[in-house]
Amino acid sequence: MSTPAGRLKGRAARLGRLMPAGPSKAARTPFVLLVVVLLGGGLISLLLLNSALNEGSFRLSELRKRTTELTDDQQALQRDVDRASEPDALARRARELGMVPGGSPVFLGPDGKVRGVPSTATAEPTPAAPKPSPSEPVSQAAPQASGQPRPTPAPSAPASGAPVTPGASASPRTTAVPPSPSPGR
Repeated sequence: MSTPAGRLKGRAARLGRLMPAGPSKAARTPFVLLVVVLLGGGLISLLLLNSALNEGSFRLSELRKRTTELTDDQQALQRDVDRASEPDALARRARELGMVPGGSPVFLGPDGKVRGVPSTATAEPTPAAPKPSPSEPVSQAAPQASGQPRPTPAPSAPASGAPVTPGASASPRTTAVPPSPSPGR
């Protein structure tokens, strides 16, 4: 009998002699190891990626919860500001500080003439406030027990440099009128 390489002629016979005749286990081992390592590496990287995504999801959930809490706090603070900015609340707080309504305004013209009638601001009679009980501390708005007049907070000096009388509102009594257009226009 002739070998399979003997049946082939020429170039094919030379190539056939280079190849082993039987199945080789040594050639399969590195390939199997390569496939196992690639599959194991893929699974490990997939596990790490999944863990990172879950951690990001938890962080996002915490941040959304914190954002909701901060939004609620901001809205509560805005309600407090709105409540304190109501005209009634501002008027009540001004009365507590000893301020009185300013009355009719007086204007100072560009020629130096005073327009309007200046008058002294007087406090309007206020309804009787309930007297604090002996256990409650005396607030600044309540009169002192000694019968002496209570001190009024020092008003800030107006920008115009005009004097402010105690018990009067902090706004100046005179305001500048914008200059009238010149006749040449």
